[in-house]
Amino acid sequence: MANDPYKTLGVAKIATQKEIQSAYRKLAKSCTRTSTRATKVPRIVSRRSPRPIRCWATRTSVPVSTRVRSMAREPNKPPRNYYREYAGAPGSDARYQNSSGFSDFTDTDDIFSSFFSRRDRGPMRAKGRDLQFSMEVNFLDAVNGSKEKITLPDGTVLDLQVPPGTQQGQTLRLRGKGDPGSGGGPAGDALIEIHVRPHPVFTRDGDDIRIEMPISLREAILGGKVNVPTVSGSVMLTLPPHSNTGKTLRLKGKGVAKRGGGNGDQYITLKIMLPDAADPELTAFATSWVAGQAHSPRRAWGD
Repeated sequence: MANDPYKTLGVAKIATQKEIQSAYRKLAKSCTRTSTRATKVPRIVSRRSPRPIRCWATRTSVPVSTRVRSMAREPNKPPRNYYREYAGAPGSDARYQNSSGFSDFTDTDDIFSSFFSRRDRGPMRAKGRDLQFSMEVNFLDAVNGSKEKITLPDGTVLDLQVPPGTQQGQTLRLRGKGDPGSGGGPAGDALIEIHVRPHPVFTRDGDDIRIEMPISLREAILGGKVNVPTVSGSVMLTLPPHSNTGKTLRLKGKGVAKRGGGNGDQYITLKIMLPDAADPELTAFATSWVAGQAHSPRRAWGD
């Protein structure tokens, strides 16, 4: 055959892989810059698919590699070290080894095929940047949930659903409301950090609600039904007789909605409050109350 690669290499068709590689290197090294023509150097990867590559010598056209990226070295500049120089060095990384056996040469077809295939795919898809905001909500709106209308800096008006049980510092996510993506990628998200305004009556303790409820001296002594505020509305509570300041009562299920279902509780701490104005009858009673003179609420202090 006129283009028989084995004949060009000067080896027999029954030559071993090692013999083929050795002949290939010798022929390739003979293609120097002083050659007068371009010599075809066959590359025999397997006996079924020999594929020639061209050794550029004195051709006037510019090779493809220099049109894509110039590899020429500037004067007085030290040469670069490429991974091929380390392929066989002791301790070198195995990922730099050439499985085909031709570790002295790179397959330029594969390099340029990868480069142009990436270019043809267009710009890389990337998600847009997330935008961060903060918003204040009322205590009861955070506990019970609410629908808030918000306006983004670009003027976009959105409806934000505040779920029941939202806590101080919790971040709510509006998907796709951030910066647009690039290369056809998805838009980023808008992240809304919630700040809960304090309430004059209620205090949150995890999933529970706590309040301090003032009661009169009569209610403390006699007990009775009292109206108690909760985060879901007022309820009637039976106050037991002889209720002291500091006594705590519980309303089961009147707290904050839990993520797994159900609600926390509400705890009511009692606080006896005397009338603002002095009451002559109350003063006369306390003066004549003999048992009261013997009672010492600070006995535990040694008084």
